[in-house]
Amino acid sequence: MVEYNCSLLSNGEGNGRSQQHQQDQTALYTQLVISIALGAGAFITFCILRPRWTALYAARKQQTNAASKLPPLPDTLFGWIPVLYKISEEQVLASAGLDAYVFLSFFKMAIKFLAITFFFALVVILPINVHYMNYSFPPRQAIAAQNYSPNPDVLFSTSSIPAKPDDVTIMAKSSTPSNILWMYVGFTYLFSALAMYLLVTSTQKIIGVRQEYLGSQTTVTDRTIRLSGIPPELRDETKITETIENLEIGKVESVILCRNWKELDDMMAQRLVFLRKLEEAWTAHLGSSRAGSIQASRERAQSRAAVREDAPLLEDGGDDEQNHAAIYGLSRPQTRIWYGFLGLQSHRVDAIDYYEERLRRLDEQIKSAREKEFKPMPLAFVTLDSVAACQMAVQATMDPRPTQLLANPAPAPSDVIWSNTYVTRSSRITRAWSVTLIILILTVFWTALLVPIAALVSLKSICSVWPQLAFALDSNPISQSLVATGLPTALISLLTVLVPFLYYWLSTQQGMLSQGEVEMSLISKNFFFTFFNLFFLFTIFGTATISYSKVNDTLAGASKDASEIARKLATSLQDLDYFYINLIILQALGLFPFRLLEFGSVALYPITLLGAKTPRDYAELVQPPVFSYGFYLPQTLLILVICTVYSALQSSWLILFFGLVYFLIGSFVYKYQLLYAMDHRQHSTGQAWLIICNCVVVGLIFFEIAMAGLLALRTAFYSSIVIIPLLAATIWFNVVFRRTFDPLMKFIALRSLNSKPPFGDISPGESRYNLDTDHGRAIDEDDETGLRYINPNLIIPLEEVWLAKGHANGTTHRHEAVEDQDV
Repeated sequence: MVEYNCSLLSNGEGNGRSQQHQQDQTALYTQLVISIALGAGAFITFCILRPRWTALYAARKQQTNAASKLPPLPDTLFGWIPVLYKISEEQVLASAGLDAYVFLSFFKMAIKFLAITFFFALVVILPINVHYMNYSFPPRQAIAAQNYSPNPDVLFSTSSIPAKPDDVTIMAKSSTPSNILWMYVGFTYLFSALAMYLLVTSTQKIIGVRQEYLGSQTTVTDRTIRLSGIPPELRDETKITETIENLEIGKVESVILCRNWKELDDMMAQRLVFLRKLEEAWTAHLGSSRAGSIQASRERAQSRAAVREDAPLLEDGGDDEQNHAAIYGLSRPQTRIWYGFLGLQSHRVDAIDYYEERLRRLDEQIKSAREKEFKPMPLAFVTLDSVAACQMAVQATMDPRPTQLLANPAPAPSDVIWSNTYVTRSSRITRAWSVTLIILILTVFWTALLVPIAALVSLKSICSVWPQLAFALDSNPISQSLVATGLPTALISLLTVLVPFLYYWLSTQQGMLSQGEVEMSLISKNFFFTFFNLFFLFTIFGTATISYSKVNDTLAGASKDASEIARKLATSLQDLDYFYINLIILQALGLFPFRLLEFGSVALYPITLLGAKTPRDYAELVQPPVFSYGFYLPQTLLILVICTVYSALQSSWLILFFGLVYFLIGSFVYKYQLLYAMDHRQHSTGQAWLIICNCVVVGLIFFEIAMAGLLALRTAFYSSIVIIPLLAATIWFNVVFRRTFDPLMKFIALRSLNSKPPFGDISPGESRYNLDTDHGRAIDEDDETGLRYINPNLIIPLEEVWLAKGHANGTTHRHEAVEDQDV
């Protein structure tokens, strides 16, 4: 049996270490070639398909009034690029709103920070590393010497390659000048101060825009408060009105007291299930050409015309529409119903008759339930007569008793999750703690999952499990690059795409009252996952994955001594610099073009098309994809944190350069998607900026701890101790920053009311309310109901069956003709 000595691998000691550095360069070049090839292919494909698939790549431009005033993009291959680049901040704010403006402002702030730090890394840090640390890129030819070992005194020696034999002798006998070590302390202070300065200036600008933007509007959303903690004796619209008006802050226009509508909501949900089954039964019985179904779906997607509540499920149609149906079966579809003891008996019945009867009975029950008086809940939406009165209410304490009569700004009517308005406070707290516990359990699971992924980075780790593969990879640099670098970066990128879907579902189960709160919670959860699991733990375990016993030793040492975390972090950061460079390259050059291409929607379209049966299915099929900040922002924040942490290390110029490329490409991609391609709702009025600032400060603290650990490893204890005051100052900065700016990001200052919009007048249809309630416009802006907060299930017309143009026992659903468009 062949015995393998893992110490002979190229990432071992001696001359093998220099070979490892060359393999890092090979992995870098391989990643560049693969990422550029993938990204260029996706980008060219997008440029070709963009003018042809306007329903996908210009969906928001075609369906949103606010986006209609954006400049049209030329149909040429690359002519759209300069037009998109010239779109100003004013146009972004007017057409996409505050959330998109804040999101793109974060990219601009990151570009400024990375451009300045890259300049210092290239002009100052890199020359010093080349002169004193013997750093070179690409590395010079390694020196074959049996007894050679690199100088342990060289700072951050991961990529230090001796240039010639004389240098080896000199470096072995001398140490790095101590004043060079203070350079890293100075840049730690400089880059931290730069980040804080950019945070303050960017926040001041965003607050100014936000205050003027929101202060210029007087919509029902801006005048409504969400009043929670209502005591039982005040759970009446009249009593709430009297209580608010007695405070003498303003007049009450309307009060919507939330009630326990669960019975009604459940019936409406069940009705939709039966409605879909009936549509499938009619489609199976009558048949419908695919073109007809898609045409009908587009008509439904583009027209939101209201129907009468007492309208029949199927309206009479003319004979001229009968030729559109393709009858392919004479027999009527059957369905099986279960009955008897424990539902063990069954028989088959006519599906159309069965579901029509179920719908008829449900409609009667729903109409009867809408007239009932449901149990009141301790939550109400109170609309006042002015924005000033609303702001005074939400910024003041109404009741001397804790947790009672708590006023908060109300979300837009279409943003409210009405099924959560009757969830009790105790149930909401229980759900929140349950989700927190699940996230902690998942954190342990992700940790166990990341250990083998981190092991792929090191050949010695692979050798301890599969020595044959390790030596095979050691003899083939390209294969080693693909396995040791390409595979882990691809797996990490895949996790950043898939895990947010799980966290989104968890966020929806917490009982939050609005989609905006769900979005903010999703951003926090996903950033915790990406930062703690994919960066912190991955870095800690990055050089401790030779065996699970060493991982246990790492955890045990960290729990006994906090300095062990800094030491382990400092050690791992030195060895994982090229891994994170390759990760940023893959994200920037390889995956961003696929995001522009909307590869997920394109890839899933044939699958969903095969499963589509009814016109309703086709209508959902042609809806534009939804842009969720909770899916994209945390990953971007992680890249900025990585660049910040490595900004003063030896490979800083490489990481900062590709980080700068990442944010330049990302700002362009997201600008196109937010303005032209993807649908997005303005839920939070820019409050995601608070989370962005907190995450940046977390990155700064992590950066300072890492630099202190690195200097301590170099036995430069005085230099390491000097960073401690900076760490304390950063924490103090965060406290003062939040105390100063948080209120202005949550509320509207009274002096900002009735001010002019920051970039000129906002035309009708582009105000925050119109944009926020476009999805629920038929409910919130109906002439009969008025602009008000109300559960849609109380007033929404009972929807009729969607059928393609055709006949069904003398009846058909009538559609208005619309102009066809490319899919």
